[in-house]
Amino acid sequence: MAPDVYDIGTYSHIVKAGNTLYIAGQVARDLEGRTVGVGDAAAQVRGAFDNLKRCLSSRGASLDSVVKITLYVVGAENVAAVRSVYPTYFKPGCRPVSTLLVVAGLARPDMLFEVDAIAILPD
Repeated sequence: MAPDVYDIGTYSHIVKAGNTLYIAGQVARDLEGRTVGVGDAAAQVRGAFDNLKRCLSSRGASLDSVVKITLYVVGAENVAAVRSVYPTYFKPGCRPVSTLLVVAGLARPDMLFEVDAIAILPD
């Protein structure tokens, strides 16, 4: 069976294979493509997680469905912002496994944070 793909232009935000959703990296960009919270890592973490929630919702899922995330943060000085905001999006005891990477940069120089995810839909 071919995967179910959610494309916007040439970019696939979500691919559904069986009952698994693979969500591409989400950043803090609004619907017009502008970066939200330029220079503010905490605001960008919130923006990226809000976009992740939108992606999940488009397929009938929620953050409770997420089993694995990868967090990309530009600069070690922004890790504290990630750690302060991240827990507000997941219920205690329902947090997915995660990997946090400090990177030199992302796709655009004004981006400080990106998150990708794997989620499981109920049968």
